[in-house]
Amino acid sequence: MYLMNWVNGTERYWLGMTSQGLSFVGSPNGIKSEINEFYPEIEFEENDRYFQSVIDELRAYFAGDLQVFTGPIDFNSSGTKLQNEVWKQLQLIPYGETKTYAELAVAVGKPKAIRAVATAIGRNPVLIVVPCHRVLRKDGSLGGYRGGIQIKERLLKIEHK
Repeated sequence: MYLMNWVNGTERYWLGMTSQGLSFVGSPNGIKSEINEFYPEIEFEENDRYFQSVIDELRAYFAGDLQVFTGPIDFNSSGTKLQNEVWKQLQLIPYGETKTYAELAVAVGKPKAIRAVATAIGRNPVLIVVPCHRVLRKDGSLGGYRGGIQIKERLLKIEHK
């Protein structure tokens, strides 16, 4: 797996890539070892030559010019069956829209497993690109976010211009 540190303004993001696609977007200003929470058995080579299309899309997203990420994502290197189902459903939430944890639980066929779905969302290794920030509590409050609530708020503002 390849790893690089990308700088966007005042924030730094660790990005991870396998031969299958993007596999990790770290928390803003997160530490390099954050990736080990998702891939404890994998060795990483720091090499930025594979990341240009991801960086281009992330820049366009943060500028408000991109609504759908098109690059390949590698879910196969991480996650349980339920987590992979949840992460795929997250990608179906349109730009500028939100769903509740309960709605996502229904979408993956586990309407009573709201907590398990919320846990799967929290284990999403590909922040921003796999839009877990678009999931809110039933009362409309933000809920949690691995990258921090302020970042979740900012991402939602980018999408609601």
